[in-house]
Parts: sequence; C-alpha cells; structure tokens
Amino acid sequence: MNLDKTDEKILKNLMVDARLSARQLALKLGMSTVTVLSRIKKLEKEKIIRGYTAMIDHEKLGYSLTALIEIVAKNDKIVRIEDEISKFENVCGVYDITGSTDTVIIAKFKERNELSKFVKGLAAIPNVENTITHVVLNTAKEDFRLT
Repeated sequence: MNLDKTDEKILKNLMVDARLSARQLALKLGMSTVTVLSRIKKLEKEKIIRGYTAMIDHEKLGYSLTALIEIVAKNDKIVRIEDEISKFENVCGVYDITGSTDTVIIAKFKERNELSKFVKGLAAIPNVENTITHVVLNTAKEDFRLT
C-alpha cells in the first residue's frame, strides 16, 4: 500500500496522541471526519496501524532493569527460537540481526534474580548456543514512534 501525505499526517498525529478522536483529527487536519475514519480503517485493514497503546514509564511500575540480550543460535533454528522468546511478557523486542550474533532481545525486569532466571532459561532453549547480556545503566531515550 502506498501512503500519501494525508495518510502520513494521520499516522504522525496518532503516534503523538492515539487518543485523538476522528473528529478531533479531522478538525486538526482540515478534512471531514468521514475521510479520516475511512483512511484510519484502511490503515488498520492493511495492518499499518496494528493497535493503539499508551506509553508508560516502566520504572514507575517496578521494572527497573532493562537488558539487551544477544543470542547465538545453532543449526539454523533462529526463527523457532525467536518465536518462542516472543511469547514472554517481559520481552519488549526481538530482532533478527546481522553480525556475530543472530538475535537481540530487549526485555524488562523488576529484579536481578528475574533477569538471571530469564537468561538461564534462554540457555536451556534447544539450539541456543550462547547468550550475551547487557544491562542498561541509564536510558537517554526510549520511544519507538517515528515523529
């Protein structure tokens, strides 16, 4: 699907504030509510908009540890490993990457022992050859919106 400037404007506004109603968005962009609604439905149908969510401060919820965990797989089983890891609720991102490792995971934990248990659990997954864990000391920016 090719996005035009109107679609891009709708997406940028929703990324900043997903709570905007179609009416508010239409007023802001100078178009009809029906046009905005139909474009949003089209973007949802095409899975460009996959859902709506709130940005939260994980640390205020007790998730004070963020870890970036690299995984080296054996026997070309990386897709199966990534699928399994993606099911864990504290995993925020799973990336198939280039370089000396196969996958990078971003995950959040409340305590060191949870991180330790998680990493040991990763090592027990069949075909995981090695893991390399990096603990985030400070977060300068954490925002995956492209605005």
